[in-house]
Amino acid sequence: MEITVDVAYKSLNKFSEVLCGDKVEMLQTEDSHILILADGMGSGVKANILATLTSKILGTMFLNGATLEECVETIVQTLPICQVRQVAYATFSILQVFHSGEAYLVEFDNPSCIFIRNGRLMPIPENIREVEGKKINEYRFQVQKGDALILMSDGTIHAGVGQLLNFGWLWEDIASYAVKQYGLTVSAMRLAAAICQACDELYQYRPGDDTTVACMRIINAKPVHLMTGPPQDPAQDEEMVAAFMSGDDTTRHIVCGGTSATIVSRVLKRPLDVSMDYADPEIPPIAYMEGMDLVTEGVLTLNRVVQLLRSYVKKEAVSEEFFLELDKPNGASMVAKLLIEDCTELHLYVGKAINSAYQNPGLPFDLGIRQNLVEQLKHVTEEMGKKVTVTYY
Repeated sequence: MEITVDVAYKSLNKFSEVLCGDKVEMLQTEDSHILILADGMGSGVKANILATLTSKILGTMFLNGATLEECVETIVQTLPICQVRQVAYATFSILQVFHSGEAYLVEFDNPSCIFIRNGRLMPIPENIREVEGKKINEYRFQVQKGDALILMSDGTIHAGVGQLLNFGWLWEDIASYAVKQYGLTVSAMRLAAAICQACDELYQYRPGDDTTVACMRIINAKPVHLMTGPPQDPAQDEEMVAAFMSGDDTTRHIVCGGTSATIVSRVLKRPLDVSMDYADPEIPPIAYMEGMDLVTEGVLTLNRVVQLLRSYVKKEAVSEEFFLELDKPNGASMVAKLLIEDCTELHLYVGKAINSAYQNPGLPFDLGIRQNLVEQLKHVTEEMGKKVTVTYY
């Protein structure tokens, strides 16, 4: 079984703190994805340093094949000692999922992982090992498509303590809430953001502790092909469209640009039906073509797509309002939603012809608007943890 993952996280800083005392690392090897959540003691700068050191050490060592014992030993010997408590302390959770479906979970003093399969909570057995005097739970298991695994810092179970709830939000209640939010159409970010939003409400929007939720959804690979701009040489029209239309039944196809859509329509001999419905006055309407998942205008739409993806990458900007924007029926929101929630790898097919309608033909292509937008789209999509390739024509 060849699987991949959808990974995302959301954090809330302790009220009045600029820095978060939790740190998440999302890493990839040739055959696996690794998710690390570290929670530093206390809050603010000190906690941020402890969590950052812990997550970076664990990530670097795991990528280089170190054993759990070696990782924990290094952390114990590296972390600075707290002058008040006389301990070097950071809790952590590590989740590694291989493309074969094998999974490896390590937990040290963080709330237990929430494991959801087919809409039901799955138990995670205890397998306690003592490493460097620390009791660590280690669990190996198999995952399958549709599974959701949620790592949390203890800010989640402290939500509402002494305010709306006497004893905080119990793990069992968080798990039940996560199961209700679970569904095959819910992305990792929506799941993480929903739990964080509930914690924020229980804290009455003044979090008493750093709170982080990191979610990993097990999915099949979802390639997306996006074509924008006509090729520099019109003789390459058919070659460009053939490359753009390659892929299997799981590949999604997006065309951004009126000229590009006309070329695809002509080469494939498929009619292009342009909608006159302006869902957003600032974004030109979409069009429809058989075999295409989305057909949109070019530069204005791509510019808004980049803005939405940047908001997504800035985790603090991801809120209920962001998802409302993402669900709007305009071309930019539809492209951004597909890239965020239904894409694991993006293949860009970019024409280098100059469009005199929006730029000076005397400028070199590298300074052109479309080229700039494509580079921005590539970088921000890579920041989301997705593989991006670009082919120019």
